[in-house]
Amino acid sequence: MSTRKTTLFYALLIAVSSVIVGMVLASRLDLTPTSSAQPATLAVPPMNSAPVTGPVDAQTFRNVAKAQSPMVVNIRTETRQRAQDLSDFFGGGGGGGGQAPDDLLRRFFGGPGGSDPDEDEQPRGQAPRRRQREQTTVAAGTGFIISKDGLILTNNHVVEGATKIEVSLYGEDLDQLYEAKLIGRDALTDTALIQLTQRPDHALPEAKFGDSSQMAAGDWVMAIGNPFGFRHTVTVGVISATERAFPVTDGRSSEMLQTDAAINPGNSGGPLLNLRGEVVGMNTAIISNGRAEGNIGIGFAVPINTIRTLLPQLHSGKVVRGRIGVQITAVPREGFEEFGLKKRQGAIVSSVASGGAAQKAGIQPGDVILEFAGKPVNNTNELQAAVTGTKPGTAAPVKVMRDGKERTINVTVDELDLEAEQGRQTRSQGNEPAEQGGDSFGLTLGNVTPQTARRLQLPSGVSGAVITDLDPNGPSAGVLRPGDVMTAVNGTPVASAADAGRELQKVPSGRIARILVYREGNEVFVTVRKD
Repeated sequence: MSTRKTTLFYALLIAVSSVIVGMVLASRLDLTPTSSAQPATLAVPPMNSAPVTGPVDAQTFRNVAKAQSPMVVNIRTETRQRAQDLSDFFGGGGGGGGQAPDDLLRRFFGGPGGSDPDEDEQPRGQAPRRRQREQTTVAAGTGFIISKDGLILTNNHVVEGATKIEVSLYGEDLDQLYEAKLIGRDALTDTALIQLTQRPDHALPEAKFGDSSQMAAGDWVMAIGNPFGFRHTVTVGVISATERAFPVTDGRSSEMLQTDAAINPGNSGGPLLNLRGEVVGMNTAIISNGRAEGNIGIGFAVPINTIRTLLPQLHSGKVVRGRIGVQITAVPREGFEEFGLKKRQGAIVSSVASGGAAQKAGIQPGDVILEFAGKPVNNTNELQAAVTGTKPGTAAPVKVMRDGKERTINVTVDELDLEAEQGRQTRSQGNEPAEQGGDSFGLTLGNVTPQTARRLQLPSGVSGAVITDLDPNGPSAGVLRPGDVMTAVNGTPVASAADAGRELQKVPSGRIARILVYREGNEVFVTVRKD
């Protein structure tokens, strides 16, 4: 072998050997980066469905508190947000402009006066530029550990938007904080899953799950949390009600456990326990009387069965739900026969979202949905649960009652984007329940003129009667609005104020009028009872 070839051979051998040795050393010294990806699946904690039996004695609550307090954690969050100067709130931009918060403090509390050192220089006589400052908001909540690798359940509203999440553990110093990260969250159930990125040098205790479906009004429960910063506070009460519909956003609600166990600000995300010390719910909200922010005996907890079902999706980082794009209202107790129904059942479609699954399939305002995906719909809550529980992309048959006749429409379910939906509802408020009273419908109608059509931005082809005024004490108040364009009454199209007035007069006293209106770019179906 030539000298040149020998040299190349040994050089290559040395390079390969160096790579191998380097890999071994790196593995020995843990120098290779580790993957931060979450496992594809999560071992969902088992659930104990056995009935809770046995006597309650002087040691029962003490034993539960002693055994379960260690798995309850205190959560501290920081949120950074842009805050405008107070000049924005006081209509700044004119004259000398407003004052920044610290400038106001100096003026009222005798500190160094004059101008804000951070104030942008402006030419004399011009309004100062509005500035935004970054503020850090610190908040506290509660959570409970569900796995030895540091997974913790809490409320979505505790960690939503947080730029920093820290956790303190039971029995440790107040200043001993462990950083955590958000894994997944769900606004509809106000649930979130976080995980410790820093671990203590001891094993973590784990919560045990009970069966929330076994709970009934009168059952003893215990809440553990951090109300007003008082760590690991124990309160005791009973289940006041189950399957209590709690509004989450306009047109959507979530079923909750209601309890009179004291829940206060800071308890959010903490466990609600049965007498065996098993978690049956996550404390989430309270009803306040407006005079105090504390507990008045009406609190709500998300059932642990609901959370347990969502855990795999929370662990994957995203909860997926279905949506068909309708707003719905309850079938009235009286007058349901006028929809062609033999009994009070179903959900009335009040409006259909433009471009949504329902509109594409042909569902119309005024339809009464009787079945979804082959299952009967008795009320609005059942329809919401059925739709949100359906995988997006699924083709579902929907049976509706329209003009007294049943028909089946196939709808391909969309994916629910709750934040986008809430944004749409903020821009366009939904219907409110009818206020009854008065001897007529309590409204004034006018014809749709070209000027009115331009002002209301009506698309070409829309005709009807525009509502110009409403009696605040009349039956239409809270249901119809000035600017609504009435296009049909009881299934009969109307093209003018005279047409609409004639159809409304046909409605007997005490019966309802089924009214279709055009409002802010959408067709909306409402019902108004004529007294």
